[in-house]
Amino acid sequence: MSAGAWRLTGLRALGRIIVRNLASNNENIRNIAGILVSKAGWRAEPLLRESLRLRRNVPMVLTVLAGLGSPELEKDILPFRNDRDPQIAEAARQALRVIAAGR
Repeated sequence: MSAGAWRLTGLRALGRIIVRNLASNNENIRNIAGILVSKAGWRAEPLLRESLRLRRNVPMVLTVLAGLGSPELEKDILPFRNDRDPQIAEAARQALRVIAAGR
């Protein structure tokens, strides 16, 4: 319900609820949140950028950003490719490869 309302109204509070679930301990909830965020497309970008800034669930956020496929997102992803956390660095490199392949 909140996903549809977010896409229709653009209310960030509803989107934040979904983006927050990208960090769920439950894999099913994480996957569903990822699908809903991806379906939201450009509406999700500011919330995903905010998550990166706050370093919240960075590997999953990078993966979702790659799925959006916008070359404009590269500048947000690039700083993470050499992150001290190997999971984050690998997720960033993979995200950049996905975006480059989509061109």
